[in-house]
Amino acid sequence: MQPVAIFRHSPTEGPGYFAIFLEQQGIPWRLIAIDAGETIPISVDGFSGLCFMGGPMSVNDPLPWIDSVCALIRDAVAKNVPVIGHCLGGQLLSKALGGAITRNPVKEIGWSEAHGEASTIAGQWLGPFAGKSGTIFQWHGETFSLPSGATRLLANDYCANQMFALGPHLGMQCHVEMTPEMIATWCGQWADEAIAVADHPSVQTPEAMQREMTARLPVMRQLSEQLYSVWIKGLPR
Repeated sequence: MQPVAIFRHSPTEGPGYFAIFLEQQGIPWRLIAIDAGETIPISVDGFSGLCFMGGPMSVNDPLPWIDSVCALIRDAVAKNVPVIGHCLGGQLLSKALGGAITRNPVKEIGWSEAHGEASTIAGQWLGPFAGKSGTIFQWHGETFSLPSGATRLLANDYCANQMFALGPHLGMQCHVEMTPEMIATWCGQWADEAIAVADHPSVQTPEAMQREMTARLPVMRQLSEQLYSVWIKGLPR
């Protein structure tokens, strides 16, 4: 089986639980560290799927790799090779397919709840979470629009488009890939950003995020395993 390419845009925003899940399923993967200057492939050939992680930058920034990533995503979609995006990765997927990325009304940082849609497609992706609330982790100030033909899967009061599906492709504004180590690192690295807006109900302090991790992470892990299990079904074997 060809590997899943996992694109990292920032050193501390690695594949997290997504890579652990792939390994548990016996699916090979290869890290492409854009943050370290690795070259972006011009074709999806040689990969069974593409995964894009998060990052502190905006897809609207004049970065030299944005257009190349979007072209690769369009190549994958044209060849029916599954793409999955986490936060910045979800925004890249939306942008590549004609969506717009704009400032969200508020920042979302920390643990939150989102409500699953009850459509047929949402049911296929969310399983038992369709039509119900689920726990997610957030760290974003922008949001994506739904590309043409996409179906919203998750929403909450602070960000209407938390997640969408389009065929075998999954775009997420939230972070379902988090591990305890990633949460601890982010809480240290970006503490000032969270503290500066912690008076808003959509934001938690680093202390609150870590205090709630023991109870919240296993609940979110159920959602991430549901989503990842559906996504890997589209991978060519």
